[in-house]
Amino acid sequence: MILSKRWLVFAAVAIGTFCSVIDHGSISVALPSISNYFSSDLPTTQWVVIVFSLTIVILLLPMGRLGDILGLAKIYSMGCGILLFATIGASISPSIGVLLASRVLQGVGAAMTQGLGMALVISTFPENQRGQAIGLIMTTVGLGAIAGPAFGGLLVDLFGWRAVFIGNLPLLGISLGLAVAVRAIGQDHSAVQRPSVEPFDWVGAITSGSAILLIMMASTNPKVLIEHIALPILALSSITALIVIFVLRERRYSSPIVDLTLFKRLQFSWGITGAFLMFFGSSGVLFLTPFYLQEILGYSPKVSGLAVIPGAFSMAVCGALSGRLSDQFGWGRFTIMGLSISAAGLLVLSFLTANSSLLHVIGGLTLHSTGMGIFYSPNSSAILSATPITQRGLASSMVNLVRNSGSIVSVALVTSVVAFTMGSLGFEPSLEAVGYTGPTGIITAFVNGLQWAYRSLAFLVLLAIVATLFQIRSQILRKVSVDQR
Repeated sequence: MILSKRWLVFAAVAIGTFCSVIDHGSISVALPSISNYFSSDLPTTQWVVIVFSLTIVILLLPMGRLGDILGLAKIYSMGCGILLFATIGASISPSIGVLLASRVLQGVGAAMTQGLGMALVISTFPENQRGQAIGLIMTTVGLGAIAGPAFGGLLVDLFGWRAVFIGNLPLLGISLGLAVAVRAIGQDHSAVQRPSVEPFDWVGAITSGSAILLIMMASTNPKVLIEHIALPILALSSITALIVIFVLRERRYSSPIVDLTLFKRLQFSWGITGAFLMFFGSSGVLFLTPFYLQEILGYSPKVSGLAVIPGAFSMAVCGALSGRLSDQFGWGRFTIMGLSISAAGLLVLSFLTANSSLLHVIGGLTLHSTGMGIFYSPNSSAILSATPITQRGLASSMVNLVRNSGSIVSVALVTSVVAFTMGSLGFEPSLEAVGYTGPTGIITAFVNGLQWAYRSLAFLVLLAIVATLFQIRSQILRKVSVDQR
């Protein structure tokens, strides 16, 4: 019976995760059709993706804390319900404004499911099976990354952009049903033994959300900050003030959004640092490489999508394998191995030229994705295992926060590096200026920027190795301390 409960929780989280990943890939494919349908310009249409991501990032910490207070399964099932309702709203949107509002509501639901899914799995599985469970979830991430663009492209071609949302409804319905079943059988491992429900820290939620929003907006719009002299000063002072207020509040409040003492657990804090650096040094690849394939090498969008599949498949397989092996042999060696392979893939990509072969690109992408798959499961297991059971909702939310925020700033980094390199060589610092019709030398300038962008990402992943070595050292010192007692 315990086993059936355990895998019921896993199924609910795995299907919810798959829905989230496939949604991201399919919506990206549908953006041109959405833009044409509503006669909106591209910058406006891109907010269909941006508002969803920003909502998730802003709400992850508050939703994680709510899960710890009210129950992981309760908040997770509510998130599934909100996602289902918002997806129906998106599918029948009569205007771009209604669609954007639906995407914000989808972001609210996704923050609840993403923030608490991993905590539910960790709290349900015994310690010697946690890596395996997280690894299997990584398999669903890899499968979703493969299915998303293909699934979305097929539906858009056959039925139009609304079909992207409608096609996700059956899976969301199944995920909601499983989540409700999990809650009904009492599979909720938050601190239910507390004598009373703790108050929710609204001040902490507002200040943390506002600070994260400003940081994300500033990091993704460096050009705007540079063009307006007063904006960087205003943004920096506002962010600093919000962070100071947040820290003071969290240190003094009896039920904070973030228990800052959690960072005294070095296995947790170094693990979070390593995860952020890994995603900061990774996500820009999937933004930049398709542009290189289409504009420089002249391949079609279809070929660009197919080039990602070997890496996504490798991520799916290696994520499951690495999670299972880390349960038996420890997480340290696998996190280092994953980071090293990922950095090697980025260095391979940094040698791309204007005439490189498709095999060169696929090889680099596959190495990079393989490393990510090997890293994620043991890293997440190590972070959450170092967290008290009463704070696992928060810890799970923080893991997803660094993943989402790292992904956002990674895209901003590679764009800035390419634009700066092109500008320094005398060309318009814009990705849109690249193409066969561009001026002589602009392709070389873009490729030079591309190479430096990949080297920058590789450097960040190497820094993640340093953070992981400190994480391993903290675990060793903790074991020595326990043995000496």
